[in-house]
Amino acid sequence: MISQAGDLARRLAREAAAVCRHYLSHGQRQGRYWIAGDVMNTPGRSLYVRLHGPDCGPGAAGKWTDAATGEHGDLLDLITRNRDLSRLGDAMDEARSFLALPRPPEPAAREPARFGSPEAARNLFRAGRPVPGTLAEAYLRARGITAPLGWPALRYHPSVYYRAAENAPLETWPALLAAVTDLDGRITGIQRTWLDPRRPAKAPLADPRRALGHLLGNGVRLGIATDILAAGEGLETMLALKSVLPRLPMIAGLSASHLAALVLPPTLRRLYIARDNDAAGRKAADRLHERGPAAGIETCDLVPVYEDFNVDLCRLGAPGLLAHLAGQLVPCDRGRFLPSELAADPIRSA
Repeated sequence: MISQAGDLARRLAREAAAVCRHYLSHGQRQGRYWIAGDVMNTPGRSLYVRLHGPDCGPGAAGKWTDAATGEHGDLLDLITRNRDLSRLGDAMDEARSFLALPRPPEPAAREPARFGSPEAARNLFRAGRPVPGTLAEAYLRARGITAPLGWPALRYHPSVYYRAAENAPLETWPALLAAVTDLDGRITGIQRTWLDPRRPAKAPLADPRRALGHLLGNGVRLGIATDILAAGEGLETMLALKSVLPRLPMIAGLSASHLAALVLPPTLRRLYIARDNDAAGRKAADRLHERGPAAGIETCDLVPVYEDFNVDLCRLGAPGLLAHLAGQLVPCDRGRFLPSELAADPIRSA
């Protein structure tokens, strides 16, 4: 639609004088301009419409400026305001009518996305909205997470379908959505965490967290990794780390098995494995330690005090967690990712 709008604006510009006579009939031509009061066709001399010039760029025909308000645009914008149209499609229809152009054929109806497919995951994620100011933010803040939550990978949806079993009734609950992406940034799946609308916690469901789409090899990315990356299992675990190491790029694999199978960026030279303190977490870390050197990647463990780093954040607080992590970073990374006082002497701060 955007390319069609641009084409219509250029066609209108070639007929700029006729457009102005029709929509700004209370104005008048003066040299290379049409002068009017405003885009609503009020008499006056505030609005200037350029009648001649190239199709695009500085001095293009059809460009207008209202000296009184600072508004400006092209002739399609002018028609939108002049006819008080709220939709771009309606403005394009009005422009086609003026230019005596036929409406383009309606696109063929698309097949609905298959349930569980990456396309279904993308559709649901696009329907969400940013996390700040929502139940999703309240839930994560209640988990002790202080990191910014405006990541492109995170969204909130107020009403996401949930079915406890195949024949169970369909329910709707608010949900935190986390986009799973591949190395090219394409969404291949999402994780849905259903939330309790009455308090900042997961919904009281048998399994309040489910994945949709293709996860294997991919993850929820928090920052852009080039040479150094921290990888762990849970989203909350990695957001807890982001709360104390905000400059370190991170990825959440969403499970121990998916963490072990992550596709690693080809530019990576060091991988911090933020493992959980259980058998599955240790097994996933062992697998990454095996894969890293074969790809020319140094691997280092980040080990929590308790079950995982989100529990550490809640029990130790941000200063305690940061002090615990400081000595686990490679010395040359401390100045890059730690606050200056810890980077200078991580052992003394522990």
